[in-house]
Formats: sequence, C-alpha cells, structure tokens
Amino acid sequence: MSFNSLVFLIYLVIVLVLYYALPHKVRWIMLLIASYIFYAYWNFKLIFLILATTLTSYVAGLLLDRVKKQWLKNLLLVVTLVICLGLLFFFKYFNFISGSITSLLRVFGAEVDDFFLNLILPVGISFYTFQTLSYVIDVYRGSIDAEKHIGYFALFVSYFPQLVAGPIERPQDLLPQLKSEHKLNTDNLWQGFKIMAAGFVKKVVVADTLARYVDSVYNAADMSQVTGLAVLIATLVFIVQIYCDFSGYSDIATGCAKMMGVELMVNFRSPLFSESLDDFWSRWHISLNTWFRDYVYLPLNYRAMGKKHLRARVYLNLLIVFFVSGLWHGANWTFVIWGLYNGVCQVLEGLLKKPKSALCAKMGWTENGPKTRIIRILKTNLIMLFGLVLFRASSVGDAFMFFGKLFTDWSATGQYFTDTFALMDLDVVGAITIVLLTTVMLSLDKLIIIPRGKDLLPDGSKVCHATGYIYIVWLIAAAWLLLISLGQSSAFIYFQF
Repeated sequence: MSFNSLVFLIYLVIVLVLYYALPHKVRWIMLLIASYIFYAYWNFKLIFLILATTLTSYVAGLLLDRVKKQWLKNLLLVVTLVICLGLLFFFKYFNFISGSITSLLRVFGAEVDDFFLNLILPVGISFYTFQTLSYVIDVYRGSIDAEKHIGYFALFVSYFPQLVAGPIERPQDLLPQLKSEHKLNTDNLWQGFKIMAAGFVKKVVVADTLARYVDSVYNAADMSQVTGLAVLIATLVFIVQIYCDFSGYSDIATGCAKMMGVELMVNFRSPLFSESLDDFWSRWHISLNTWFRDYVYLPLNYRAMGKKHLRARVYLNLLIVFFVSGLWHGANWTFVIWGLYNGVCQVLEGLLKKPKSALCAKMGWTENGPKTRIIRILKTNLIMLFGLVLFRASSVGDAFMFFGKLFTDWSATGQYFTDTFALMDLDVVGAITIVLLTTVMLSLDKLIIIPRGKDLLPDGSKVCHATGYIYIVWLIAAAWLLLISLGQSSAFIYFQF
C-alpha cells in the first residue's frame, strides 16, 4: 500500500479510529495486524520474508541475552547476520551478481549463458533488515536488553508508517513508545496532519511535477538529441525532485506516527544548505547514515586503533562504508560507482581541510563569513550534482554518455537552445513552475517540517504569521486527492531500494 493512494487515506482513518477506541493493552494487536495488511497489500506472499526476518532476530536476541560465553555469542551473531543479510542479498542482488560474473567471464572469452531468476524485490526489505540488525547488534553489545514480548518486537519491525522507506528506527527509541499508552491528543493529530500535508505536497506537487523534466532527458528515446544544457538542467531539477520525493515520504511517515503519539527520528535537516560533504551526510537520510556510522564505520575504526597508518585506515574505512552504502541503494554498478565517488570526495575533503584554511587566510576571508559559507554550499551541491548523474542514469554507459554531453555538448546558437527546451518540453511557464516549486519546498521545510509541526521555530519565534501559507498547503494536499483519482501520482523513488 502506497502513501499516495486513496486506499491509504481510508486505511489510516480506520487505523486511527481503532487505535484510540481500543484499550491500550490490545492496541499492539490491532497495529500489528494493520501493519501486515499494509505490507501484504503489495504482495501477500512476501509477508513471509518479513516474518522470517522477525522470528530470526527475535530468537537471536533472546539467546544473545542469555548466553555468557563470548565465542557462542559471536557464533549467534554471525548466524543471524548470514540469515538476515542472506535473504536481502538473494532477493536484491542475486541477478546483479550473476549478470556481473557472466559479463566478466565473457570478457575473458568464455561462452556462458545468462542465468537469472524471476525474483520480485520485496518492498522495504533493505529498511526492515537494517532495523532488525540494529536490534540484534545492540543486544550483542549489551547496549539493550532483549525484547521478551514477541508481539511488540514484531510491531517494532513492521510498524507501518516507517516500514517501507524508513526512517530506520533504533529499538531503544521506538519500542518504548510502542509500549507506552498514548491518549487521544488533538494537538498530536493537528501537528501530525500538518506534517503529513507538507509531505504530500512535496511528493505529489513538487517531486512528481519536476519528474517529467528529469525523465525527458534521462529516459530520452533518442539520446543523440540530449544536450549538455539539458543534462545540467535535468540534474539540477533532479536534486530537488529526489529530495522532495524521499523527504516527503519521511514527512508523511513522521506525521502519521505523530497522530498516534509516536515520535520518529528526523530524517532530513535542510541538506541542500550543507557547507561540506560531511555536513551533507549528517543532514541527508540521517537514519541510514547514522546506521552505517554506528554499525560499520566506527567498529572498523575501533579495530584500526593502535595500528600503523591509522589515518590511512580511517580513510579506507570511509571508502568501505560508502561502497556498501552505494550497493545498499541498488543492484546496479551505477550505485556502486556513485558510492565510491562520494567516498573519494569525502576523503579528498578531509585531506584538503588544512590547505583550504590556509587559502582562506591568504585571501583574507573569514572561514565562517557569509562569502565563504556561500562558496562552501555551492561547492557541496556541485559535487553532489555530478554524483547524481550516476545515481539517476540507468546504466554506467548512459552515465558516461551524460558526462560526455555535460562537458562537451554546448553551443550558443538559438537552435541549440530551441532543441534543448523542445526535448524537455520546457517553456517560460515550465521554468517559472520549477522556480516556484523549489520555493515551495524551502518554505515547507522552514515553516512546518523543521519545527516538526510545532508553533515555534527553532529560534523561538512564532510561526503564526505563516498560517496563511499553511492553509495553502492544506488546500494543495486536498487537491492531491483529485490527482490520485486521475492516476497522476507516481511511486516513491526509494521504494526500489
């Protein structure tokens, strides 16, 4: 079941009514059933995968909590990782690995046939697998106690607002909230509705509208018609599209949970205003990046402590994390290269930190002055822009073709601009639309999402002056229903991951 559907709105109303009508002691049963219905709506058979992951991690947690011998705990952890990650790798990466091996063998002259399985990628498998692994690893480390109640644990894994595309919640944050009694609170309903409305606008109005300009270039039927200017415009628009698409989902999930009194973690903090790559990754998809930090990067660095060439090892670990992150995003070499590209850029940024400071001093610029901050923001977004060419391209070949266009295919003739705008079906109205939608996105973040639907901004100032804008958001969200009824909505980008 997708958030941007009429079925979901009906479903949500029913769930909320039952949630507050039922006694607290049986709410978890209703929520668990509702969550499985939400997931099974796509494909009933795939429900058994999430059940298998849930049961495996639940039993592993109980055993890890009881076992005292370290070697046995290590064995239990490895077995659990093999089972949970094995399911993920089989369904998501088997055909990718098989195709890659076949292509490699052909390079060396071997005559081999393609071997692919007719597999369906289970929606959200990357997200709920990581969520269960965070639980198992935390129990293994002794950071938390194992959850004894299998019902609440199953609800932790399958809680429908964040099941399909996050945020990836930690057990110590979500489990206590699921167990707590939440009484009907009109303020929670009101604030949750505002955040959801903003998320719907970001997805359906902003992201889906911009998608057609991006698709006209990256999915062009005749790539020879694509120009460097078209690639530049499409990629710049894609930055806004993917941000609104994914953060829109996170906002809907956050608002939905808020209506039930549950606070999900903030998944985005205005990443497009980041002043460095490190700053960007601390603002973008926060739940995933902190997961990689806590369960991959920091353990690798801990093992490197006290050894020679520590700094080189830290940078190597950074590359490993970004490689895994790229692979997590999709079974395609474009994502792997995208991950490594970001890792290399992150390493270079670390290496150039001191020379950059020296250059600022030589130029007489204040490192945190307005001029340098603007330069840093532009530099960060430029680096991300090149990476998004890889992220959006369908294949490595297409990606390098787009890079070739971006760096070589330019002209100042009137025909060049005419051909570019014709390809993208972009006119003056379209250009104004892009600017207005970007402004809407920034306004939504400033007025609703950043303060999390509260009546105060982070600096303590009231947002009552924004009431008019908020009503406009609600009006647009209502218009979204009409768009859905006409079949104009599209799936969330991160559903494929």
